[in-house]
Amino acid sequence: MAVSKTESFHDNDEIKHPKECADLRNKESESISSVLGQDTKATNRVLTQEEMDKLDGEVLVSDFKQIKLEKEAQKNWDLFYKRNSTNFFKDRHWTTREFEELKACREFASQQLVLLEAGCGVGNCIFPLLDDELNIFVYACDFSPRAVEFVKKNPLYSPERCCAFQCDLTKDDLRENVPEGSVDVITLIFVLSAVHPDKMKLVLQNISRVLKPGGIALFRDYGLHDHAMLRFKSGSKLGENFYVRQDGTRSYFFSKDFLAELFEEVGLQPVTNDYVLRETVNKKEGLCVPRVFLQSKFTKPSQSQTLRGFEASIMRDTED
Repeated sequence: MAVSKTESFHDNDEIKHPKECADLRNKESESISSVLGQDTKATNRVLTQEEMDKLDGEVLVSDFKQIKLEKEAQKNWDLFYKRNSTNFFKDRHWTTREFEELKACREFASQQLVLLEAGCGVGNCIFPLLDDELNIFVYACDFSPRAVEFVKKNPLYSPERCCAFQCDLTKDDLRENVPEGSVDVITLIFVLSAVHPDKMKLVLQNISRVLKPGGIALFRDYGLHDHAMLRFKSGSKLGENFYVRQDGTRSYFFSKDFLAELFEEVGLQPVTNDYVLRETVNKKEGLCVPRVFLQSKFTKPSQSQTLRGFEASIMRDTED
């Protein structure tokens, strides 16, 4: 496994249960919590028999509770930000290192890059980018009105460089705030996992409308068999690979195939789509935790690419 720098990614990209959050953050500050290694792979990690038995034995949450969680999804995220303010997630300084498109996706050097962060939270991704003084304009939206207010109150927020707005990506048309086909790069970083699987396609259809032909969507989220998935207690499972936390927020754990199918169904083509496997060790506690993320890039075909694909399809039909 290739060794990586310890600052590459932060464990609190994962949302911890409210009762655990303060204790875990204190423990991490008192001891050295480091990344042993990181590897990008086409295949996922293999579960032990005990881990497989745990997943197979889980009972689903009742339909009544599931309906209630869906109705209260926005309220639960708003309460999350009320409790944690801007202090829960660390700023994501790693994004330009992992996604070079945030700097390089330009036709010419002086071009202003137009970015949409779908699910911006309190701005942990966009403000490091703006602070680097990159030549970008950022559209930033979130499900939680409270999170959007935190973004607007940030000293780095400027209407000349950023437009933040509240949006339910499953039903609110992004084109009310973002011109159609105007965005060079869209980021979906630890956001799609919070959406019910039945509505994920609606999110992707929505973002695709504002993405330029030739533009790219950057994705990073929880991968299938991540430690967080195996840590859920009985009574937390909502469906296949879908769980609820104690605070009512939800999390889905993605397989490569499921994600690729979702994006391809809305016409976005895969560029890369791989598992990121890493191990995090807490030396004080003597714990070594296996983490699994899915990191992917999908592009919207340009008009010429679409035409070539159409012509190739006609040729195949003719030959048949």
